[in-house]
Amino acid sequence: MGEFELIRRFFAAAPVRRARLGIGDDCALLADCPPGECLAVSTDLLLAGRHFFDDVDPASLGWKSLAVNLSDLAAMGAQPVGFTLALALPSVDEDWLGAFSRGLLDLAARHDCELLGGDTTRGPLAIGITIFGHVPPEQALRRDRGRAGDDLWVSGELGSAALAVRERLAGRALPAEHPARARLERPSPRVALGRSLLGLAHAAIDLSDGLLGDLGHLCERSGLGARIEWPRVPVAGHLAALPMRDRMALALAGGDDYELLFSAPRAARETISRLTGEGEGRPCRVGCLTSEAGIRVLAADGTPWATDEFSAFDHFR
Repeated sequence: MGEFELIRRFFAAAPVRRARLGIGDDCALLADCPPGECLAVSTDLLLAGRHFFDDVDPASLGWKSLAVNLSDLAAMGAQPVGFTLALALPSVDEDWLGAFSRGLLDLAARHDCELLGGDTTRGPLAIGITIFGHVPPEQALRRDRGRAGDDLWVSGELGSAALAVRERLAGRALPAEHPARARLERPSPRVALGRSLLGLAHAAIDLSDGLLGDLGHLCERSGLGARIEWPRVPVAGHLAALPMRDRMALALAGGDDYELLFSAPRAARETISRLTGEGEGRPCRVGCLTSEAGIRVLAADGTPWATDEFSAFDHFR
């Protein structure tokens, strides 16, 4: 099977409704954004052995490849429009491609996000997606708009995906039906929640590299510090049997959660507490932004926890 037959067979059948022109030409043509909104664009590259295990179910890999990009749009409060796919393949495996494209296009259909085009080539397995959305620019949930005194909120539960990674690296792969493995392989991007936060929240970031690491990025961009109340952190229930430091490491620094961390004024507390995220993604208040630099994690009695050993994921370490 050649490159163009591969595209026609596995990807070109994806419906295109809003774009002026989709797959099959040198460029896709996007319609204008709705009045008062601007284009939001994000790109992610996933490499075998770095971002996913080599033997991952291809349907789940297709799902996750798009989910991590949708999560970026969610963190900005943007409405998805479409995406492009760049795919490097060691060889043409029709069964693998069929499953991968089903997982990818299933999630795309759920969020009305159209596959607009892309590229395929031979090489080590790699997946690059660029996604497009739109958002009102003055309401976009930028990382640099946090304010001292803002509440900090997290959607969903933390630590599940990191547990699945830890067990796999230790040679104890969790069964496919285990909820932690499902969270790793098929995360739920909080797109609807992100949209509902427009006009309520000030700043946001999605949790890909761990709560403390991603909160550090938000604090740096906003020129602030933060206080996290450990008893409020929504740790996944199946981590309850682990020692405290293990639970903290997985929930605070594990990564791969793809939940939303956002800041909002205290006046919005009641409204946000009534929001219901997709699935189990309901927001939980975990702390606040402070004018004092640094991030502190406090125990129930207000005593600071030492968290220096909880380092965030870094692609170059």
